[in-house]
Amino acid sequence: MSRRTRRTLLIVAAVLILLAVAVFLRSKAPPEAARLLPESDGIIYINLTPIRTLAHFRHFPPPHRVADYQEFVDATGIDWELDVDQAAIALHRMPDPNGPNGPVAYSMVLVGKITGKKLNAWLDAHAASRESYMGHTVYSIPSEGRTVRVAQIGYDMVAVSNTPTPEQMHSILDRHRTAALPFSGSSLLSQHFHDVPLLSLAWGVGQIGLPFSESGAISVLGLQLPLAADSTIIASAAPSFPVPGSFESLHLRVEEIAPNADTAAGQAAALGTLVTVARAVSVPTHKSKADDALAGLLKTAQVTQHGERVIVTATLPAKLLTGL
Repeated sequence: MSRRTRRTLLIVAAVLILLAVAVFLRSKAPPEAARLLPESDGIIYINLTPIRTLAHFRHFPPPHRVADYQEFVDATGIDWELDVDQAAIALHRMPDPNGPNGPVAYSMVLVGKITGKKLNAWLDAHAASRESYMGHTVYSIPSEGRTVRVAQIGYDMVAVSNTPTPEQMHSILDRHRTAALPFSGSSLLSQHFHDVPLLSLAWGVGQIGLPFSESGAISVLGLQLPLAADSTIIASAAPSFPVPGSFESLHLRVEEIAPNADTAAGQAAALGTLVTVARAVSVPTHKSKADDALAGLLKTAQVTQHGERVIVTATLPAKLLTGL
């Protein structure tokens, strides 16, 4: 083998190795939509494409829409319920919970068949003002005493924020310039994304209990959990695939990082008691799929503690997802 041929093969091998490393790093990186989010107190992400495909959600009859939303669909050709494939949402705690944003404001990056000239025309017609930032037009839409800022940031991406200032929208557009970097993103994402189980279709990190907060406590499905709204939580939903092309169940996992092991032990005991009591009073009625789903979750729920972490796991059969 000639020296020139050997050198060529070495170059090709090096390029292939670099490509393999790049693909591996990208597979470990947070989704791009999540990486674009600004600094926040919590992040929620959901990938709707596999959920629709596996659970056949698109086979449902179209939902009844309020008049204003139907006008939007007619004008833009966009139905958020069917055309959004991914949603990444940043949660921002508001200093005044009684203000126009309530206790939490949102910044979102939505991905799907949701962009185009018709959307621009609708935004332009409804905007109270416009701003040009980083080559993008940011539309300010009045909504219930606050301002919702919207910008198309790619051929399939829309950014939305209802925070009091444009800082969060500017941050999204700034991050869009460096989106190719696989591990770019907010500090919250850097700290906790590695805790999210692989293949999760939906997950949340940080203070994701904020939207469910009532008087400082987290309430879900009418149950008040012994957790503070500002608890650091990693929650996820991952499917099982016994047969290719379909899934049998969703594995739900919620992990709280307590201040110390003693606090975690007390919260684990309180959660265990709550699950036991709720399981005793909640039985499948077969009248409501939501009730049956809750009963199924409680039946499989388990609470464990590992140091300062409290982990709750449960399984939801796929058949109970239909029609929830």
